[in-house]
Amino acid sequence: MRMWVTSLAIYVSVFFASAFAAEMTVYKSPYCGCCGKWVEHAMAAGYSVKTVDTEDMDAIKKLLGVPEPAQSCHTTVVEGYVIEGHVPIADVDRLLAERPKARGLAVPGMPMGSPGMEVPGEPADNYDVYLFDGERASIYSRY
Repeated sequence: MRMWVTSLAIYVSVFFASAFAAEMTVYKSPYCGCCGKWVEHAMAAGYSVKTVDTEDMDAIKKLLGVPEPAQSCHTTVVEGYVIEGHVPIADVDRLLAERPKARGLAVPGMPMGSPGMEVPGEPADNYDVYLFDGERASIYSRY
């Protein structure tokens, strides 16, 4: 009986966690395949994702306050934070749990092996995820 109750509790918590997963809006180029792969990464983790295809990503980045050195190919907004580029979902989860005072997270450029940039048979690059606010940034995690 106890195992059944424990299993039910786990099922219910997983159901509610996915039912109330954060909603993301991802701004991306309609021609960028790696952006679509990052969206799949977020959806597989339980996020509800709305995509907005635009050819003026510079305007989106400027509007959302993404500093030029932090920029990548797509820009996401989730619960008031900006997620720039190929940030692993584990870092997004941590950001939403910790809620630091910051504009958001960024993986500058498009490092090989980051979520959405995986290429079978190719080695992954080392890269950093930055916590940023305006012009200030600090390393949030390393891969």
